[in-house]
Amino acid sequence: LNCLLRTMYISQLQTIPELSEQIKLTRPVVEDLLNFGKKDALVEIRGPSEKNYNIMRYALTNAGKERASEALRRCEYIGPVPIPLETYQLQVQKQTITNEVISIEKLKKAMAHLVLSEDIVRRLGPASNSGRAILIYGAAGNGKTSIAEALVSAFEQPVYVPYAIEADGQIIKIYDPSVHVEFPAGNGANGDGNPIFLPHLQHDPRWVRCKRPYLISGGELTLEMLDLDFDPHSKYYEAPLQMKAIGGVFVIDDFGRQRVRPHELLNRWIFPLERKVDYLTLHTGKKFALLFDQLVIFATNFPPEELMDPAQLRRIHYKMKINPPTADEYKEIFQRICDSYGLEFSEEIMAYLLNTFYVKHKIPFAGFHPKFIAEHVIAACNYLGTAPQISRQLLSDSLENMVVIPNSPAPE
Repeated sequence: LNCLLRTMYISQLQTIPELSEQIKLTRPVVEDLLNFGKKDALVEIRGPSEKNYNIMRYALTNAGKERASEALRRCEYIGPVPIPLETYQLQVQKQTITNEVISIEKLKKAMAHLVLSEDIVRRLGPASNSGRAILIYGAAGNGKTSIAEALVSAFEQPVYVPYAIEADGQIIKIYDPSVHVEFPAGNGANGDGNPIFLPHLQHDPRWVRCKRPYLISGGELTLEMLDLDFDPHSKYYEAPLQMKAIGGVFVIDDFGRQRVRPHELLNRWIFPLERKVDYLTLHTGKKFALLFDQLVIFATNFPPEELMDPAQLRRIHYKMKINPPTADEYKEIFQRICDSYGLEFSEEIMAYLLNTFYVKHKIPFAGFHPKFIAEHVIAACNYLGTAPQISRQLLSDSLENMVVIPNSPAPE
């Protein structure tokens, strides 16, 4: 009722349809709340709506305004009515990421746009189905982040995300449009046809039917971003990153370059990674347990032993080194990139590239090189006003921009 009163006081909404849309309760529930308010002399009827005489307008009485003001002093949250923590936890269990099995066909389809060895795809399947943390490491520019991003599309089940929850009387906002993408209309069932939504909440508009969330955080990550963010003015919380990623995939990109030291981050997550339970602390000092239900992927180009001690490495159940592409894989990447950019691929240019650059200067292959070259060629052709085409000169120019080639030692 307090949420309804706050909404009426701040937004000046007066009709049941307007209030229902704002606080995400069904119209019969809103009507029942208004009737409770009328009995306590907090709400009164002001007559029919100007737009529709069949819809009545409601307004706060003086007593109702005082009650709303008192509620706003305690918390200024305006929006969908929060879900109780216990109900949220049950739904997280119902739609846990480990319930969705990623088949080899699904994984190959999700990875089809990438050129990967069979070994990587074979090992990535069991890792993604385990729900356990994955470490992807190797030289920069060989697709570690792209693999993590592609993996998300292999998950096809929807999940239900509440706009907000209530824990120990405190409100925590969870739904974030930048993380939670609404799922296309359907029957809300998993691949086996079994409902993944608690039956008595099936028509509760306080939940948003979304794709499994995908959240990526890089060098900007701090330990504070993994704690509840309390606003002392509005007096409610924004959920931390790992809470928004529940039921989905959380990628720690460029691991080792964060503003927080790797050991500190891993120490913060030793228990969640091992037991799949996290503990969050309210500003009141009260702690509560939260299911740590997500696939955490650490992507780095640092050697793992430089980032983690043996105890921390043990918590990362799957470790995959992404090697530079082979000559055949590099050629396939280059051909795909040329096709996507409308450039003609030729064996002559490929041979020139291999012999005058990779072999001569002993530069290792990298998966990002073909895209880098193509973009530079396109930019140069646009500047020259010519049709997009790879020439030896443009190829040479792009290579000089791509890497710094060490000078040969001067003869003695």
